[in-house]
Amino acid sequence: MAIKRLKVWFAIVVAMCGTFSYGGTAQAQATRTWVSGVGDDANPCSRTAPCKTFAGAISKTAASGIINCIDPGGFGAVTITKSITIDCFNTLAGVLAAGTNGINIPTAGLVVNLRGLDIEGVGSGLVGVNITGASTVHIEKSNIFGFKAGTATGINFVPTAAGGRLVISNCHIHSNSVGVQLNGAAGSVDMVVSNSAVDANSLIGIAVSTTGPHAGATIEKTLLAFNNVGVATNGTASIARIGDSTVTANTTGVSGPAGTLQSFKNNQIGGNGTDGTPITAFPGPGGPLQ
Repeated sequence: MAIKRLKVWFAIVVAMCGTFSYGGTAQAQATRTWVSGVGDDANPCSRTAPCKTFAGAISKTAASGIINCIDPGGFGAVTITKSITIDCFNTLAGVLAAGTNGINIPTAGLVVNLRGLDIEGVGSGLVGVNITGASTVHIEKSNIFGFKAGTATGINFVPTAAGGRLVISNCHIHSNSVGVQLNGAAGSVDMVVSNSAVDANSLIGIAVSTTGPHAGATIEKTLLAFNNVGVATNGTASIARIGDSTVTANTTGVSGPAGTLQSFKNNQIGGNGTDGTPITAFPGPGGPLQ
C-alpha cells in the first residue's frame, strides 16, 4: 500500500512539474503581449499583467506576434531581432531616445510593423528607427522627431545586404537633421513614402543613395517643406520617383548632384529658395512605367 501511495504522489508531482513547465513556455511564446505605463517587466505581459517596456515585452512575444499598448506611456528603446508588430495606434505610446537610437532592426529576413508610435530624440537622439538588416519594415501612423545629433536621422534605412524594403505611410517626420535616409550601397533595396509629411529637417528631408537595379525610392502624396533640401539623390544609380506630392518652402526643393529624379508629372514644386534640379518625366531611364 505504501508503495502504491508513493507512486500516486510521484505521478502528481510529475504532472504538476509538466504544468509549470508548459505554463512557462506558453508565457515565453505568447502571440500577443501588452505594455502599460504602470506595468512591470517582471509580469508575463498579459492583458491583466502587462509589462512596462517594449524591451521587456519583446522577450516574451513569439515571432510574428503582436505587442499592444493598453494606455499612455514611454515604453523605451528596443532592438528587434524577430518578426514582430508593435501596434499602439489607439493610445499615446512614446519612445524617448536622448543620445541614442530609438528602435534598432539589425536582423535580415524579418517582417516588422510599427504603428502609432511617437519616437522622439529630445534634440540629442541619433536615429529614430535604424534599419541595418535586409528586412521588410512598415512604419505607419507614427511621429518621428528630435533626432539632431550631427547627421542624426529620423529613419535610417541602410541594409547591409540586398533585399530590404521599407514602407512609410501616414507619418510625420520632422525636426531632425535628416528626415529619411535610404542607402542601398550593399545592393538592391526599395522604399516607399506615402501620405506623409517630411518637414523642418535641417539638412535633407529625404536622401536617396542606391546602387542596385530596380531599386530606389518612390514618394507619393507627400509634403516636403521647410527642409534645407527637400529631396536629394546621390550616386549615379540612385533613383527617386515623385508623384502627386508638394515640395515647397525648402531652401532647395529637389537636388540631384548624382542620380535621377523621376516625376509622374503631377507634383507641385515651387516656392522654394531654389526649386532645384529639373526632374525627368516618365518614361525616364530604365524604360516606360508598366
